[in-house]
Amino acid sequence: MKTIDELLAEGVKGKRVFVRADLNVPLAEGTITDDGRIRAVQPTIAKLAEAGARVIVASHLGRPKGAPEPAFSLAPAAARLGELLGTDVAFATDTVGSSAKETVAALTDGKVAVIENLRFNAGETSKDDAERGAFADQLAELADVYVGDGFGAVHRKHASVFDLPERLPHAAGQLIATEVGVLKKLTDEVKRPYVVVLGGAKVSDKLAVIDELLGKADRLLIGGGMAYTFLYAKGYEVGISLLQKDQVEKVKEYMARAESTGVELVLPVDILASTEFPDLKGKTPADYTIVDADKIPADKEGLDIGPKTRELYASKIADAATVFWNGPLGVFEHPDYAGGTRAIAQALVDSDAFTVVGGGDSAAAVRTLGFDENAFGHISTGGGASLEYLEGKTLPGLAALEG
Repeated sequence: MKTIDELLAEGVKGKRVFVRADLNVPLAEGTITDDGRIRAVQPTIAKLAEAGARVIVASHLGRPKGAPEPAFSLAPAAARLGELLGTDVAFATDTVGSSAKETVAALTDGKVAVIENLRFNAGETSKDDAERGAFADQLAELADVYVGDGFGAVHRKHASVFDLPERLPHAAGQLIATEVGVLKKLTDEVKRPYVVVLGGAKVSDKLAVIDELLGKADRLLIGGGMAYTFLYAKGYEVGISLLQKDQVEKVKEYMARAESTGVELVLPVDILASTEFPDLKGKTPADYTIVDADKIPADKEGLDIGPKTRELYASKIADAATVFWNGPLGVFEHPDYAGGTRAIAQALVDSDAFTVVGGGDSAAAVRTLGFDENAFGHISTGGGASLEYLEGKTLPGLAALEG
C-alpha cells in the first residue's frame, strides 16, 4: 500500500488529487455537533495542499437514497474544513455535474474544494458493478491521483471507495495508515492482558466480532442494550429492556465457549432501570432505580450499568496492557444515564494500557463527555470498519489501495 509520503516524494504540484475522506459528521439543524472526523482527515489534506496539489475532497454524509436531500448536504462540513485549514474551501453543489467540473477547473495549486455528498448519486452505493463503475468513471475524470483517507467507509464496496482507486494512481492517506497500524496492535501484535469492552444497542451487531475475540481477548466486558440479551440468556428477568430473543441461543453458545476457553466474559451486576425511555431532547430529569442485574422489575427498562458494575469494570481494565472499547454502556445522550460510559472512559484514561476507542458512538461519547482525546491511545474514526477488521474480514477500500 503506497503511503502519502511516497506520493508526495513523487511530486503532486499542479496535480488534481481526489481525497476520499469521511466527513460523515452528526448534524443538528445544519450545525455540526462533533467535528472529529473532519479534524482527523485535515492533516492529509493540508499536506497535499502545502505540496501544491489541487485537492478535491469527497465524502458521503448520512444515508440519502441516491438523490439530493438538503438535510444531508456537505456544505457545513466544507465550511468547517476551511476553518480548520485556515483557508477558503470551494464547494461544488453536485458530484460530477457542471458545478463539480467548474469548481475543479477553477482550482489553482495548493487550493482545496469539496464536492457534494457522493450518495446523492445512486451509482455510489449501487450493487450493480456496471452502474457503480460508470459513476467511478465520471469521478475519475475530475482527478489525476486518488488518495484514500476515509477509514469510516473502507468496509463498503462503493464507487468512490473501491472502484475509483482502480482507475487512478492511488495511495493511502495519513489517517488510514494510522488506523491500520493501530488495528494491527489489536490483532497481530497484542500486548496482554487484552481487555475488550463492548456496548451499544444490539448484540446482533457484535456477534461476529465476539466470535473472533473469543479466541484472542483475555476479558470481554459487556454493557449497553446488548447486555440484556446476555442477562436473559442466563435466565434473568430483564423487564422491558432491549432484548433480541432470536440471538439468545447464540449468546448461550458464546458464554459456554468463553468458559471453556478461559476467556473472562463479564456481565453487569447492577442496572439503572426506569419505566420509560428518557427524553433525550429535553433531557428532563430521569426517574430510575438501581437494581441488581438479576432483579430488573417486569415493568422497567435497563438504561445504564449501575455503580457496582462501573467499579467492577474499572477493576477489570486497571491491569490491562491493551484495551479496545466499542459502544456506549448506556443511554449516554442523557446526563443521568451517562455514568457508565463515563466510568469506562475514565478507566481507560487511568490505565497504563494502549487504549483504543472504536469509533462511532463511543468516539462521540468521549468528546461529548468532555474527555481529552489525547488521553487515549487512539480514537478511531470508523466503528463499523474497525469491527469488520477485527472480525478478520477483507475490507474493500483497503484491498483497493493495496492493488
